[in-house]
Amino acid sequence: MEDRQVAIHLAAMAAGGLLGWLVPAVGPGLEGAVNTVLGALLFVTFLQVPASDLARSLRDGRFLAAALVVNFAVVPLVVAAMFPFLPADQAVRLGVLLVLLCPCVDYVIVFTGLAGGSSRRLLAATPLLLVAQMLLLPVFLSVFMGSGLAGVGAFGPFLEAFLVLIAIPLALAWALQAWAARRPAGARTAAAATTAMVPLMAATLFTVVAGQIPKVGGSLADVAAVIPFYAAFLLVMAFAGRAVARLFRLGTGAGRAVVFTGATRNSLVVLPLALALPDSFAVAAAVVVTQTLVEVLGMTAFVRLVPRLLPEAAPTAS
Repeated sequence: MEDRQVAIHLAAMAAGGLLGWLVPAVGPGLEGAVNTVLGALLFVTFLQVPASDLARSLRDGRFLAAALVVNFAVVPLVVAAMFPFLPADQAVRLGVLLVLLCPCVDYVIVFTGLAGGSSRRLLAATPLLLVAQMLLLPVFLSVFMGSGLAGVGAFGPFLEAFLVLIAIPLALAWALQAWAARRPAGARTAAAATTAMVPLMAATLFTVVAGQIPKVGGSLADVAAVIPFYAAFLLVMAFAGRAVARLFRLGTGAGRAVVFTGATRNSLVVLPLALALPDSFAVAAAVVVTQTLVEVLGMTAFVRLVPRLLPEAAPTAS
């Protein structure tokens, strides 16, 4: 399955899109299952990152600084360059800002690992990235759209996502690691769990796409206009992330992680913020969902392309 994972992921997305289009009534149920499958996927991901490695990664000041710079200095500049060319509809613009200004804190760790990046460094940076976006999102929205919209940066969805998607899976993974270190049964359980990575990633992609496609259907004209911006953002951030990695003289694994954290956005966490907006901004949720669909395709490509962008032979120090 690992050798064929790209094809499996593409097939999962295609199947999810077909189901969501043909049977839109499944959308609400599958949307509620997203956190479950994503939490299971992250549990398996965390299981492969020893707690001792995570502690060492927290002391990696250069990587943490690079992750903060790419997400909260470079990304806002890229978004600012795009902003004047976005559709004039304020709801569409708000949806784009919500999703592009917040770095991913969940499945980016999985994609980073698949591309040979340092998932443990990115995992260590997750609490810092989450807190920073919670604090900075209202500021960014105020700068781009005026102070009247700053209040959408509510803490609740971010805190819930951190608990359900990061804290609980991480605690369970560490508990299983401790059991595996002491008992053969624990070691067998841990080994069996790690084999579920590809199926769980496929299940996550299937569930996200199938659950969100029905929402996009009613706003095709509005959301189609932002697809080129999302695609351009991925392309620009691939090279911008590489530039930041070189600026901070990061090694190959850390550099790839910087590329992924700069390009991957927090769509699954900011979606509740978009859904909580007034009815006049209802299209913002569809705009956020559309970024998810573009991104999962982009990340599947990144798994192959980023290792070429930052090959193993890179001469910089880790």
